[in-house]
Amino acid sequence: MRYFRYWSIWTGLLVLAVLGTVSGTVYFNKGHSGTAARADESTTKQVLVPVKVVHPHKGLERLSTQPGTIQAYESVRLFAKVPGFLKKQNVDIGDRVKAGQVLAVLDVPELETQVKRGKAVLAQARSRVVQMKARVNSVSAEQDAAKAAVTQAEATAKSSAAWVRFRQKQHTRLKELFELKSIDERLVDESKERFEASIETERSAQAAILTTKAHVVAFGAKVEAAQADVALADAEVEVAQAELDKYTVQLGFATITAPFDGVITHRTSFPGDFVRSANEGGSHEPILTVQRTDKMRVIVQVPDRDVPFVDPGDAAIVEIDALVGQKFPAKVSRISRSEDAQTRLMRIEIDLLNPTGNICHGMYGKVVIVLDNQPDRYSIPSSCLVGSAENGAGEVYVIRDNRAQLVKVLLGIDNGLRVAVVQGLRAEDEVIFQPGSELCNGVAVARTESKGK
Repeated sequence: MRYFRYWSIWTGLLVLAVLGTVSGTVYFNKGHSGTAARADESTTKQVLVPVKVVHPHKGLERLSTQPGTIQAYESVRLFAKVPGFLKKQNVDIGDRVKAGQVLAVLDVPELETQVKRGKAVLAQARSRVVQMKARVNSVSAEQDAAKAAVTQAEATAKSSAAWVRFRQKQHTRLKELFELKSIDERLVDESKERFEASIETERSAQAAILTTKAHVVAFGAKVEAAQADVALADAEVEVAQAELDKYTVQLGFATITAPFDGVITHRTSFPGDFVRSANEGGSHEPILTVQRTDKMRVIVQVPDRDVPFVDPGDAAIVEIDALVGQKFPAKVSRISRSEDAQTRLMRIEIDLLNPTGNICHGMYGKVVIVLDNQPDRYSIPSSCLVGSAENGAGEVYVIRDNRAQLVKVLLGIDNGLRVAVVQGLRAEDEVIFQPGSELCNGVAVARTESKGK
């Protein structure tokens, strides 16, 4: 009995030990299997690298954002060309004026006197021209009379020649009759005397022709002299007119007018002040300053890297600090085509309409210039590039079959935020945004869409 009791006890202990061993083994195996599963799951999550993706889209603008300064489209400082006292001033600072409007008048009595004297001298010279022309007409009339006298003398000479021929024939016939003893010798002598008288009359007519022709030549010389006097008188008129114009112009400088529509922005003198001539030595202040403000100039200094891309007509947006919330669309109007040797900046100008007059000379702000626009070319964020691009070639990661694949691309312009892709990508490609160092070619990834532009 005692032996049986001990055996039962030892048998129970052995059973308990076996059961404990089996239970421990089962528990251990369950615990080990759960740990292994969690380890496999953790390994799988590490392989799927989380990435953000973007899609290429069309359109890319290269922009240049620079500070800009506003200047009046035209600004003129008005000086006096002649010295004198400021007689009256019709405008003041802030007044709007029209082109040709009289702004100020100087009192210059000495110029007014010179103008009066010039007018008198001009009238005298013109009277002399009339006098010389009358003399030309008188001498021309005398020349015409001399020409008529020549004609008359020539006619007289012809008549005298006819009488000579007649008297010669008559004398010849009488001589023949005398030889026949038909007439008295006295009649022959009388006919001879008449014949010789007609010869002298003809000679006198020929001399009269020469005399009258000489008179024609003399009167021609007088006509030429009178015409020269007319030319001289005309020249004197021109000299007198030039002198009068000179003093008239100088007197005109005493009246200061607006060169264009604008506003008075500066004034230095008041009525009664003595105003010096601008062409005198020393420094001078303008009487008035007029600025055109219906259109303004925006002055922008473009850096060297943007100079090759800026052209007249490029679109621009002007934002002025003083006019908060307002954006003014404009275009590049002109460029200087030359960089400053010290700053390496090139001056460009943008014309900006100012119908309300709110834009003032001296304001400043920001100008965004569209240097290049490629609406038909795909682009991606510059942060998608792997490493640095050289000679227009770069690399990006795209997702193919849920894995990252390194793709070579040919790049175009870069505006600092986005870069154009000339070749290597399609619109449906998923490009990894901001690829990290853990990415490599062929690694499995888990994608999410990037919200960044």
